[in-house]
Amino acid sequence: MNRGIFRGITGNVLVLGLVSFFTDVSSEMIYPLLPLFLTTVLGAGPAFLGIIEGVAESTASLLKLISGILSDRLPRRKGLVLAGYTVSALARPLIAVAATPMAVLSIRFADRVGKGIRTSPRDALIADSVDAGVRGKAFGFHRSMDHAGAIVGPLVATACLAWFALDLRTVFWLAAIPGILAVLLIILKVRETGRRHLENGRFLFTIPKGRLRTYLLILFLFTLGNSSDAFLLLRAGQLGVTPAFIPLLWTFFHLIKMLATMPFGALSDRVGRRGVIVAGWSVYALAYGGFALATTELHIWLLFAFYGLFYGLTEGVEKALLSDIATPAERGAAFGWYNCAIGIGALPASVIFGLLWQRLGPHVAFGCGALVACLAGLLLLIFVPARRPGVPS
Repeated sequence: MNRGIFRGITGNVLVLGLVSFFTDVSSEMIYPLLPLFLTTVLGAGPAFLGIIEGVAESTASLLKLISGILSDRLPRRKGLVLAGYTVSALARPLIAVAATPMAVLSIRFADRVGKGIRTSPRDALIADSVDAGVRGKAFGFHRSMDHAGAIVGPLVATACLAWFALDLRTVFWLAAIPGILAVLLIILKVRETGRRHLENGRFLFTIPKGRLRTYLLILFLFTLGNSSDAFLLLRAGQLGVTPAFIPLLWTFFHLIKMLATMPFGALSDRVGRRGVIVAGWSVYALAYGGFALATTELHIWLLFAFYGLFYGLTEGVEKALLSDIATPAERGAAFGWYNCAIGIGALPASVIFGLLWQRLGPHVAFGCGALVACLAGLLLLIFVPARRPGVPS
């Protein structure tokens, strides 16, 4: 698997892609149904759902930083990756026995603890497992598998509910199966890579310096303009997409992302990361401008397809560029700061976007998001020099 389309898809990359696929199948069998379960079965309100998601994502962001730093100081990253996936796989299906909203909060918290533990060490392990010249393809492949799981999971849940007439709790129990498969794959198939680990704490208490810090700050700025995609669904509803078609629109969106991430990741291996990321942020700005000006349901479907290209151009490529800039011994911490910065920026981004929408209308909210993306792209061009993958800084 060293030539052609499979070049860069090493054993670890393939297995970790499958792990993400099965994990997302498990997760997406549950979480699209969670608001319904909380409100109709357990009697919780929308405010409590917001508390659950806020606590869960904040926890994950902090732990992604800590686990990334820790993984640089351990001789092996696999242990943290396995621990994180195991915690989530065991916790997630327990929603089936939850009798109160607080029980769901505790289980969701445990699930996100698992995500926080595994994400940065996993990304660093992927970077460790491939040559610099094919990192874009490797990360693109991993994200494609993740999106594939996000497509399959809801379809499996729908089949269980509509065709087999199972209740919600039974579907939640069945979600344990793909989660356990993911854990078994890590135990049996993921291999450690030879690398030098850090033995000092220099990177532990300080923000990264130099080009890495500049890149992270620009990413943070872009994130401040990158609100939750839930607002796109709200806009779709405003312009005539009926509730019955919202899941189909969401599946279509994930399909575009799945198909786009690996090809654009591979493109960044050939032409450089910076230009591909700037192209992605430009697509984002144009798409947000389109959502501001859209007037029909057809516009929404076309914009979701176009917006999916933004993910293809950026998701894997941003991580590949981070791997290129960071030294191998500090790669876990670099991913920790990356994931933490994006997680921290996501909350005010959605709050600001929501306030702009409520007070000034969707046109202003989407327009401001587009402007922030343009500013971030300009700063990336100015302050992060172009470099060919695999060429030392």
